[in-house]
Amino acid sequence: MMMKKLIFVASMLLASTYAMAEDTMPGMQHDMPMAAGGKSHGKSDSPSTAAFMEANAKMHKAMSISMTGNADVDFVRGMIGHHQGAIDMARIELQYGKDEKIRKLAEEIIKAQEGEIAMMKAWLKAHGK
Repeated sequence: MMMKKLIFVASMLLASTYAMAEDTMPGMQHDMPMAAGGKSHGKSDSPSTAAFMEANAKMHKAMSISMTGNADVDFVRGMIGHHQGAIDMARIELQYGKDEKIRKLAEEIIKAQEGEIAMMKAWLKAHGK
């Protein structure tokens, strides 16, 4: 009976240590974006937080490309998703943000990134990718 109690206590200590490490140690976290059922790291679960989490998850999915071994192609394909993520986040800023300087920055990001995406898509098409 004593051995069962000792094993139980040891397993509880091990489980709690793992849980604490998962929350505090870099590289030990298994978080998913909130939009995919993960936990929020923000101060609130506001509509803007949910929107940013969803945009972030979408961006990371778009950036998960199959590598070709051609650095130019891989760079351009990965950057299209990255830039679209920046556009999506800038649109969230315009929807929820209040600071005029940051809203202006968001507008500039949208304009610049849309132009760069168009250029990268044209480059891929011209190179048969």
